[in-house]
Amino acid sequence: MFRIFIAGCLAVAALAMTSGAQAADLSVAPLYKAPPAPVTPAYNWSGFYLGLNGGGGWGRSNWDTSSDRFGTSGGLVGGTAGYNWQFGHAVLGLEGDIDWTNISGTGTSTLCPAGCTTSETWLSTVRGRAGYAFGGVLPYVTGGLAAGDIRAATPGFAGATDTNAGWTVGGGIEFALPGNWTAKAEYLHVDLGRFNCGVNCNGLPTDNVSVHDNLLRAGVNYRFGWGQ
Repeated sequence: MFRIFIAGCLAVAALAMTSGAQAADLSVAPLYKAPPAPVTPAYNWSGFYLGLNGGGGWGRSNWDTSSDRFGTSGGLVGGTAGYNWQFGHAVLGLEGDIDWTNISGTGTSTLCPAGCTTSETWLSTVRGRAGYAFGGVLPYVTGGLAAGDIRAATPGFAGATDTNAGWTVGGGIEFALPGNWTAKAEYLHVDLGRFNCGVNCNGLPTDNVSVHDNLLRAGVNYRFGWGQ
């Protein structure tokens, strides 16, 4: 009986040693890590762009001979060119545009019973822009030089036209679109100053005409920078 017990113990030990050796020969399965999630590069606003813009305007004009200021309104459409530099989230730029306009209005007074008419046929601005980029969204403020024509006319007189320089200030928001396109909406207040129509408008030596505009415009730009 003792011999049988010893033999059994030896058999169990041999079996355990054989199993351990086989287990040691087994290859450990390699561990694979999931690939990292793709990282989308931040949108970059740097670069040159060209675009189109259009919208409408309203405002007021004043003649010395008119007792009250009168309203003006109309549409505009034109082209835009600019360049942006991005530093972190900050975006600085320079933008210029020139628009055809038909903004006009007419007022009457004792010295202008048939109506004093002020109109504009073109408007151009050269402005700095400063914005803070949230990826492909860019809110900004803007301001600079404005120039345009002021036309003043009264029935029975020759009328006059003068190209005036003034200033503009405003703000807007621009959105990145697929490809290198962007879309924007902006507001500008424009002051073109005044000029003396005088003899050409009513026979008086002095009759200053002024105009102020409020513009709402939308536009699309094509950017030649690298964007995304």
